[in-house]
Amino acid sequence: MNNPSLLPFGPSRRAVLRTGLAGLVALAAGSARPDSAASPARVRFDDLVARARAAAAQPYVPPVVPAPDLIAQVDYSAHWQIRFRPEAALRPAGPDAPVQLFHPGRYFPEPVRIHLREPDGTAREIPFGRGLFTMPPDSPARALPDGFGFAGFRVMRPGDGPDWVSFLGASYFRTDGPSGQYGLSARGIAVNTGLDQPEEFPRFTAFWIGPPEAPDETLSVWAELDGPSVTGAFRFGLVRGTAAAAGEDETDAAPGHMTRVSARLFLRRDVERLGIAPLTSMYWYSERNRARGADWRPEIHDSDGLALRTGTGERVWRPLVNPPRLHVTSFADAAPRGFGLIQRDRDFGHYQDDGVFYDRRPSAWVIPRGDWGRGAVQLVEIPTGDETFDNIVAFWVPEQPVREGDELRFDYDIGWRARDPQPENVARVVATRQGQGGVPGQPIPPHRAKMVVDFAGPPLNGLDTGSGVEPVVEATQGRVVPPVAAYRVVGTDRWRLTFDFEQDGADPASLRAYLRRNGQALTETWLTDAWVDMNR
Repeated sequence: MNNPSLLPFGPSRRAVLRTGLAGLVALAAGSARPDSAASPARVRFDDLVARARAAAAQPYVPPVVPAPDLIAQVDYSAHWQIRFRPEAALRPAGPDAPVQLFHPGRYFPEPVRIHLREPDGTAREIPFGRGLFTMPPDSPARALPDGFGFAGFRVMRPGDGPDWVSFLGASYFRTDGPSGQYGLSARGIAVNTGLDQPEEFPRFTAFWIGPPEAPDETLSVWAELDGPSVTGAFRFGLVRGTAAAAGEDETDAAPGHMTRVSARLFLRRDVERLGIAPLTSMYWYSERNRARGADWRPEIHDSDGLALRTGTGERVWRPLVNPPRLHVTSFADAAPRGFGLIQRDRDFGHYQDDGVFYDRRPSAWVIPRGDWGRGAVQLVEIPTGDETFDNIVAFWVPEQPVREGDELRFDYDIGWRARDPQPENVARVVATRQGQGGVPGQPIPPHRAKMVVDFAGPPLNGLDTGSGVEPVVEATQGRVVPPVAAYRVVGTDRWRLTFDFEQDGADPASLRAYLRRNGQALTETWLTDAWVDMNR
């Protein structure tokens, strides 16, 4: 899942991205003067759709990078020293959302065209020029030709505030959430992720940035997508700081952002696995697999679980794992109500990182608009030995095979929040731990491990061991080894579920569990794939 358009080595891509690139490239571009911009022309979103449809009927032409030897010299160090003149910021929505443009460099070399959309429906392209940037006298970027093209853009907070959303690299975009801390990313599309063939990274080739198209939006963005297997036209409505983003409960006090997405896709050729609304994150280790972490910090992850709300309304929590080998899990569904990669653990003491603040990383929750039909949420987990690799991907895969000539439409919202987006009508999983199986003081059984799952939430408050709480544990692969126990943790309202399990051969055990009372579920459904030797 290596993304060629993002930092592949040296100072890590994540080191660049973890603060929304504010520390690497404080670039802004903007409101280019009328005499320096192309002549305005009327444009509609339907025009982008028509162009994408026509392009899909033509062979793919890879992007040309002008002066590749020169752009390769604009490495991390050189890029960090390039600054865009903030007084030139684009202001398609007025002073509250200035837009700054990113300078190209070694890790973002493909040129991207940027257009400014006016309220009257006209748009003009913003020309690239070295005069828009400040840079040291010896910067290799000074040798780049005018007209090269930008790398992407970011949207700033009012005044001198930092950026809160960025589009940079392939089809990646993200926001910083309510804590002002970047973390996971979204993509326009995922193509053949997690297969035994190279993954494709279609890219946004042009943007049209304009005023909001809905009363709650801060501004709107249109984009053209191009890749070997797919073309597309995307409409993004960017909403900053909405308290009820992406369908969340109004009682949630943590304000977040929302990205409203409409995607029109056109297939150049058959695609084995087309991922809709993909989310990309990082999980190295947590309380579950602490023994695998060589770092001094107790936990390191941008997200700690995949949350699902199925078409039937069932709430599912799948804690993330750092697997021994590439691992893909499918959750079949019809008309899904939502899914997301969530950072549920918000306790600073569990991370002890006062530099990148993993406890502040946003969660991303996808809510489909309309019926997406039958398919599956797929979770791709890739082994990693450090925090520099985005090794987690989640997306929706339609059940119907995707063929050359197909036209697809998907509409959805992404809520970037601190809290879980789902209502607390059932208790939540708050910790998953794994250790050696058996009973302390007794011989350790081979090929066996112990699983400990903690639940918390209003439905469990005040219950005790005499309240009729019943654990339900099943294995669809591997075996659950009795006894299975569920009890309230002393001095708290948390409930703890414990059991041993075994796996069959090299394949992980697939486990499912929840707590119920009088036949009614008290908790969300906990699912996991587990390897006995995960912590050995």
